[in-house]
Amino acid sequence: MHPRDNETQTVASTVNTRRQAKPSAMHNVTTELLGAANARRQPKPSLRQAWPPPSTGLAPASTGAIPFAGLWLAIVSGPMLVGFDVGGTNARALLVDADTGTILDRDRAPSTVEGPELVATLAGMVKRLGRRHNCVIDAIGLGVAGLAHCSGVVRYSPNLPLLIEFPIGPELSAATGLRVVTMNDATAATWAEARLGSGRGSDDFILITLGTGIGAGFVCGGHLIHGHNGFAGEAGHMIVDVDGPVHVTGARGPWEYFASGSRLGSLGRTEAAAGRFLVAPEIAGNIENIDGYTVAEALLQNDSTARRILDGFCGDVALGIANLVLIFDPQRVALGGGLTDIGEPLRTGVQQRLAQWLPGVAHRPEVKVVMAELGDDAGALGAALWAAHSAE
Repeated sequence: MHPRDNETQTVASTVNTRRQAKPSAMHNVTTELLGAANARRQPKPSLRQAWPPPSTGLAPASTGAIPFAGLWLAIVSGPMLVGFDVGGTNARALLVDADTGTILDRDRAPSTVEGPELVATLAGMVKRLGRRHNCVIDAIGLGVAGLAHCSGVVRYSPNLPLLIEFPIGPELSAATGLRVVTMNDATAATWAEARLGSGRGSDDFILITLGTGIGAGFVCGGHLIHGHNGFAGEAGHMIVDVDGPVHVTGARGPWEYFASGSRLGSLGRTEAAAGRFLVAPEIAGNIENIDGYTVAEALLQNDSTARRILDGFCGDVALGIANLVLIFDPQRVALGGGLTDIGEPLRTGVQQRLAQWLPGVAHRPEVKVVMAELGDDAGALGAALWAAHSAE
């Protein structure tokens, strides 16, 4: 079989999976909570010990669980954490067992509101999660998209303009009476992946999130890198072309202009407008609707233009990663974010192009490029885990 046929089958699997009906939110929560209840029967490792937590079953526990609104909810007695991932559209919340890292419950609310209203919303979710499980919340981890200062103030966030210079951490602490640890959302996701996901077993690990922009986080020698202010990880804004196009931030040629999920869709629209990507408007309905997933579906059809677009895009992703590899010397780099639904063609493309950008590559151990494993839970889970870790 030709290598391109393998790539086509991989994309087909990914795209078809996206088309299939997804389990309802009720089903997902039920499954997780039943698993959490059974996990109570197992010895609990500390956060510094055995990861991941023991696997759990799906049958309702005969003890340690109660029915609530058709669900079996675990009765918890150990320390509980709430982790938040506050993005430009929604705030995700997870209730997490501090001893095992098990996700017991989740919640979500809009984040496109003024700071005080958002604090009230987050505090309400904390209270609701605690009541549903009859538990006391020990601490809150707060991951925020943007420059989240270690003091808890959001210094700058293009995706959350209503929060700029708002002390969300201290205000949430005052509203709940709980310790709140504030951090960047990508940094939080990196910690979750390092402890429970794609970075397990590696003390030197980088997470790159490819979405509307590019986020990054770094674990070096087993330590999560925050920087002096908490701003470490803004790799998407590093300049890779000083004469490049002007980004929304006003900077010329930052990495995320060339290698974010938004860019892949832009490349597809440009090619379609020039008459070189004829299948794309047929897939998307029109040129304006072409996005990264359109390129993926065109790959499914073995379209040569889609292959060319993805190849060039992978080169731009690999260019930025190569710069980070030269600075941090990681063992492993994980790709996360919404764009990773493309799957193996993206991973292999970046892996192959990365070698082209690294000097002395024949004398270097290969830096493995892998896919992130925790999906949308990573940011909130990592924030909760870091709240526990920072108290030790």
